[in-house]
Amino acid sequence: MRVRLPGEGHWATVREHLVERLGGAGPGVVDGMLRAGLIVGADGRAVAPDTAYVPGMFVWFHRELPDEVPVPFPLEVVHRDAHLVVVDKPHFLATTPRGSHVTETALARLRRELDIPTLGAAHRLDRLTAGLVLFTVRPQERGAYQTLFSDRRVRKVYEAVAPYDASRAWPVTVRSRIVKERGTMAAREVPGEPNAVSRIEPVEHRADGLARYRLVPETGQTHQLRVHMSALGVPILGDPLYPEVAAPVPPGDFRRPLQLLARELEFTDPMTGAEHRLRSRRVLGAWESYDRWAAGG
Repeated sequence: MRVRLPGEGHWATVREHLVERLGGAGPGVVDGMLRAGLIVGADGRAVAPDTAYVPGMFVWFHRELPDEVPVPFPLEVVHRDAHLVVVDKPHFLATTPRGSHVTETALARLRRELDIPTLGAAHRLDRLTAGLVLFTVRPQERGAYQTLFSDRRVRKVYEAVAPYDASRAWPVTVRSRIVKERGTMAAREVPGEPNAVSRIEPVEHRADGLARYRLVPETGQTHQLRVHMSALGVPILGDPLYPEVAAPVPPGDFRRPLQLLARELEFTDPMTGAEHRLRSRRVLGAWESYDRWAAGG
């Protein structure tokens, strides 16, 4: 297996990055591989535990992959051309390999199903969030599409199901500073200059106390929409982290998915100049039938 170290990162050593990236392999696995000389660099020499982290560096190793529980939901391709593949990702499927999720990821599935071994992700969507994800066909073009996201030139619209607060004046624009510390599952808001901005408004609400919300993030902090909805007192249904971290569910438990959906992507293609306006066709289960969603059906 070849691993390219990210161009940006907070890791001091190669070991620190691999421990975080392969955390699902179990404690001590990376250290054991380093001690045994099983992780090598481009020169074929073993990587030492204190080897400094170098952005863009490649390392190679053989990894015994644990059996993964298949995610029993299909990926739907909503757009495909010579440059792009855009898919409608289901809940519970990770975008790219990380930790214990390797073969059961959108990227791995698409490479197999579409026979495009060069496919790469232009951005990521949380494993628990469903909706639109953009992949690039040609590695040399990936940076141009990633820049669309980093420069905020992609208009993203999300949809969520959460309790309705009739006392609040809608719509609301939430501005806060969000930090996500390494080793913690949940992000949190802290005092300081805002780095996360979200516009949130209910599209419709009903007598059972639930509403369907439209969420437009202006920034892209980790778990931003989930943190902001929780801070407003209307946490998204099925959220295992906000407002409180719940006990982990066993592998293969696909009940009560997080009711958050990346509904729309709109952008100008940097390669062709085409205007793309893409929309997910998924329906959030708790809005379609709350009782069935709550029962895990």
